[in-house]
Amino acid sequence: MPEIMEPLIEKAVIVQVDFLNQRERFSPIKALTEFKDLVISSGAKISYEDLSSQSKPSSGLFIGKGKAERIKHIVRESHSDLVIFNHDLSPSQERNLEKVLEARVLDRTGLILDIFASRATSHIGKLQVELAQLSHLSTRLVRGWSHLERQKGGIGLRGPGETQLETDRRLINQRIKSIKNKLDKSHKQRKVNRYSRKKSNQTLVALVGYTNAGKTTLFNLLTGSQLYTANKLFTTLDSVTRKNSVSRLDDMLFSDTVGFISELPTQLIESFKATLDELKSADLLIHVVDISDPDFRYKTKQVSLILEELEISNIPLIKVNNKADKAILGELNNLPANSNNEIWLSALNNTGVDELIKVIHLNRNQTIVKQWIQLQPNLGNIRAQLYSRGRVIEERTTDTGLIQLRLEIDKKELNKLISKKGIESKTKKEVI
Repeated sequence: MPEIMEPLIEKAVIVQVDFLNQRERFSPIKALTEFKDLVISSGAKISYEDLSSQSKPSSGLFIGKGKAERIKHIVRESHSDLVIFNHDLSPSQERNLEKVLEARVLDRTGLILDIFASRATSHIGKLQVELAQLSHLSTRLVRGWSHLERQKGGIGLRGPGETQLETDRRLINQRIKSIKNKLDKSHKQRKVNRYSRKKSNQTLVALVGYTNAGKTTLFNLLTGSQLYTANKLFTTLDSVTRKNSVSRLDDMLFSDTVGFISELPTQLIESFKATLDELKSADLLIHVVDISDPDFRYKTKQVSLILEELEISNIPLIKVNNKADKAILGELNNLPANSNNEIWLSALNNTGVDELIKVIHLNRNQTIVKQWIQLQPNLGNIRAQLYSRGRVIEERTTDTGLIQLRLEIDKKELNKLISKKGIESKTKKEVI
C-alpha cells in the first residue's frame, strides 16, 4: 500500500513583548493567550513561547540585539521554521529579523491574513482576502527579490529598462485594480438586494461581535441553518443572510458576519468593506459577547470601537451575553440583569432564546407608529399593498372619494410613503 503523507505542520517560535511605556489595556498574559489561539488556528505548532518586556521597540529589529540572538538559538535548538510576532512589524524590521534569526518571520497582520486565506470559501470572500494580502505584500515586495533589482535582459526579456521588482509591483497593482472592480460589481448587486428587501419591508438583524463569541451558533438557532461552527477564531468569513425560522419573528432576516478582533488590520477593514456595508443597512444589531471569557469587557469595548469606525454605532443594538452556562459567577459581579437591550443566554444549550425574541420585538416596536394617512382615489394600488403587508388598522372614505387609512407602520416606511405625490399624513382631528 502506498504510504499516506501526513500534512506538513510548521513549528513556530512565538514572541510577545510588553513595552513598559506603552502598557496594553489588557495584560500581556491574556494578549499571549489570544495570540496562541491565532497561531494554533493557522495550523502551526508552537515550539516555544517568548514573553518578555523592554522599554520601547527598536527601529531596526523591533527587539534588542541580545534578545534576537537568544531567539536565534531557540529557533536552532527547536528546529523551528517560523518566528511569529504578536506585533505589527515594518517591512525593514521583518527583513532584518529574517537575516539575524535565519528563519521566516511573520507579524500579527500577516498571521491574520494567512488564517483568512485558509478559511475563505466563497468567490467574494476569496477576492477580499486576496486584496488584503496583495495590499500587505506590496509594501514588503523587496524581500526575496534583491537578486532581481537589476534590469531584465536576455532573449524575450529585453524591455524598456524595467527591473523585475518594478514589474512585480506593476503586476500587483494591476491585480489589485482588477479585484477592486470585481468587488465594486458585487457591491452594486448587494445594493440591489438591499433595495428589494427594504421595498418588501423586511427587517434585517445583523449579528456582530468578537471572533469566537458564538455568533454562528446563535444564527443557526434563529434561522434553522446548519452553518459550520467550531471553537476556533475566524470560523466565519463570509456574510450570510437568511430568513428566520421562528414563527414569532415574521418578516425578519438575520445576517451572520465576520468576527472582529483587537487591532484588526486596516487592509482587512478596507477589503471587507463590501461585506461590512451589509451592517450599515441593518435595522437592528445583536452584539454577541462571550461572557465566559475573562477578557469580555476589553473585547466588548473593542467591538464598540470598530462599530464607531464603521460609522454604524447609531443603529439600535441588543447586547447578548452568550455562553452564560460557562460563566464563572464570581467574575460577573455588578453586571445588569436582563433588560430591553441586554440579555443572557446560551445559544449552544438553547436557553434564553425566548427572552431574546421578546427583546427583539420590543426594539422593533420602538420604531412602529400608528398614524392616519390620506390617499387620492387613483392610488388604489398603494392601498392594496398596505393591506397585503398588514399595515392597515382602519379605513374611511370621504364624501369626495378620498381614502383615509389608519396604519400601524415603521417610521421609515411611513416617511417614505408620505413623501409620494397624492399621499399626506393626517391628525386624528382631521379624519372624518
